[in-house]
Amino acid sequence: MLFGIHWNLASQWSFALSITPILLIGMKVTVEATVFGFLIAMSLGLVFALLRSMPLRAVSWPTAIFVEFVRDTPLLIQLYFLYYVLPNYGISLPALETGVITLGIQYSAYTSEVYRAGLEAVPFGQREAARALNLGSFRTYRDVIIPQAIPRIVPALANYLVSIIKDTPILSAITVLEMLGVGKIIGDRTFRYLIPLTLVGILFLILTVIAAWGVRFVERRMPRGGVALK
Repeated sequence: MLFGIHWNLASQWSFALSITPILLIGMKVTVEATVFGFLIAMSLGLVFALLRSMPLRAVSWPTAIFVEFVRDTPLLIQLYFLYYVLPNYGISLPALETGVITLGIQYSAYTSEVYRAGLEAVPFGQREAARALNLGSFRTYRDVIIPQAIPRIVPALANYLVSIIKDTPILSAITVLEMLGVGKIIGDRTFRYLIPLTLVGILFLILTVIAAWGVRFVERRMPRGGVALK
């Protein structure tokens, strides 16, 4: 009896060790999708926030409508649309690039609200002071508003970084072999789902903990008065 239990545990450990390198390949895809998707989300989110703050309604209103549309529609539908519908109109991208763009666009709608709240939290007197110094709109945002808004938005952006990591398994719907997709394939071929899915969960936990710790580290090192962009 004891020999049988020992052999079974040894077999489980051997199986786990044998599939770990394969799961790490899927983990690499997960990290790539997360990093590039988050970079797109941060960049587009700032653009959307600045466009929505413009007094010209012909610019701010369409931007607001687009942001609300992206926020209020499921990520999976957007993913299917970009991957399966756009090729009918001559726009075809590889699966991973499509997934990265979809994640970036989806989360840019959320980060735009973070940016907008951070920009509006900067005291209005700072804008008046910049105007008194005869600074143009571009220099006012670059040198005065955005540097003071950054410490306010970093904690909220950290939440979306973790959310992107946890949303990457959706990319398996368009054949992107990220961690969960790889784990599912291993389970389908070996009929052993417990160990691969458990390892996938552990690897996701490691990634999210590292991401959260990294953002908290940056937040602690960031000056409270603002960040110089020069």
